[in-house]
Amino acid sequence: MEEKLQRLKTLLAESADLAHAAALLEWDQQVNMPEGGTRSRSEQLSTLQRLAHERFTADEVGQLLEDLQPYAEQLDPDSMDARLLYVTGRDYKKRTKVPASLVAEFTETASRAQQVWARARANDDFAAFAPHLQRIVELRREYAALFAPYDHVYDALLDDFEPGVKTADVQAVFDALRPQQVELIKAIGERPQVDDSFLYGKFDEQRQWDFGVEVLTKVGYDWKRGRQDKSAHPFTTSFGNDDVRITTRVDTGFFNSAFFATLHEGGHALYEQGIADEFSRTPLQNAASLAFHESQSRMWENLVGRSRPFWEYFFPRLQEVFPAQFGNLSLDAFYKGINKVEPSLIRVEADEATYNLHIMLRLEIEIGLMDGSMQVKDLPEIWNTRMREYLGVVPPNDAQGVLQDVHWSGGMIGYFSTYALGNVISAQLWEKILEDIPDLDEQMRQGKFDALLAWVREKIHRHGAKYEPKDLLQRVTGSAMDPAPYMRYLKSKFGEIYGL
Repeated sequence: MEEKLQRLKTLLAESADLAHAAALLEWDQQVNMPEGGTRSRSEQLSTLQRLAHERFTADEVGQLLEDLQPYAEQLDPDSMDARLLYVTGRDYKKRTKVPASLVAEFTETASRAQQVWARARANDDFAAFAPHLQRIVELRREYAALFAPYDHVYDALLDDFEPGVKTADVQAVFDALRPQQVELIKAIGERPQVDDSFLYGKFDEQRQWDFGVEVLTKVGYDWKRGRQDKSAHPFTTSFGNDDVRITTRVDTGFFNSAFFATLHEGGHALYEQGIADEFSRTPLQNAASLAFHESQSRMWENLVGRSRPFWEYFFPRLQEVFPAQFGNLSLDAFYKGINKVEPSLIRVEADEATYNLHIMLRLEIEIGLMDGSMQVKDLPEIWNTRMREYLGVVPPNDAQGVLQDVHWSGGMIGYFSTYALGNVISAQLWEKILEDIPDLDEQMRQGKFDALLAWVREKIHRHGAKYEPKDLLQRVTGSAMDPAPYMRYLKSKFGEIYGL
């Protein structure tokens, strides 16, 4: 059995290597590649993803999994090998339903669409992107149909990012959150607004970049195993936990954009860098789910990076970096300014109280596209109408509306809900963290983040995809997904800021 297990691991490693090579080309496409390289890069990615898929779904892999089943039943169910065989079997069963030709076509289509999206966004030209999005939707429907029967056509896509989670589960969480968040936003809107004008002005690009690097270094990002570059939309990618890269974008007229995007992507990268080495080149070398991934990025961005203790340490340094903008500003004014609640157009720059409403809008559109109740050509109008209904703001153009996110151009339909679920999980984890590290606020005031990083490394990061998200959350917090801690966090924080 040991020989067969090693053979399986060899095949899995080869598939992982091909997938990582494709990820490297995707990173280069968004960071360095000249615009004219789109056709060749799309073909290269299509080939690599097809080969990775074929290697993973080979008959030999299926036979080895079948032969190793009696061995797996004798193992400690929590052991690496037992979990590896379970996760590989689960993924194999799902991926063998997908023809390699569909994988290749989808990869090539998405690669081309991302370049078209970047131009369409820059030119405020939804019509140029619409045919590409239409084809992506068609391919996603074709993909989902492979997993019928299902409770909902969207379940198959959601499961790719949140194993074991159903559309109904997400809708239940959102239904619990929506009225409470709307009520909170309404209450805040009746209070005097805080001033954040100092966040707008002229902020030197290099100084913003260097300050972000300084903060990432302090919280534990390992630059020997990572780097940061610029891209149209911030993202994190991993080619193994020894090469985890992030990107950001810099707005010289608004401080928040680059800094909080950098901290957000740094949270993703810390997760990837913390996955156990023994999981390298296996299906376990992934996060438990995208919601867990997002819980880490949102934790570092918001629960840490928008907290008062964090800035008690970093604000004096920021005043040195930007003396003209912040030199005469009080810490209290800065803290309130970066936490200003105001309905806005751009998801990645939305405050914590309104952010989930941006996600709910996107989830409804994705479900509509998949079940056929919405059409691609109508998305700008649908987007603008629901932005007015949910947030009371209407984009002046599609670049700041339906074109603002990169995800659909990359085919990532099924992804968006994980952002809001990540917020929910982050608050559940945070309550547990504060139980286990009661002096965490004081540690952050002193610029010490070692204990916090060690906690998430031990409880979450190192496990990679060993456990399904529902199981991991239960193990760490003792409960299922629960919106209550997130609402307690929002009401406490913004109640103090706005005097509710």
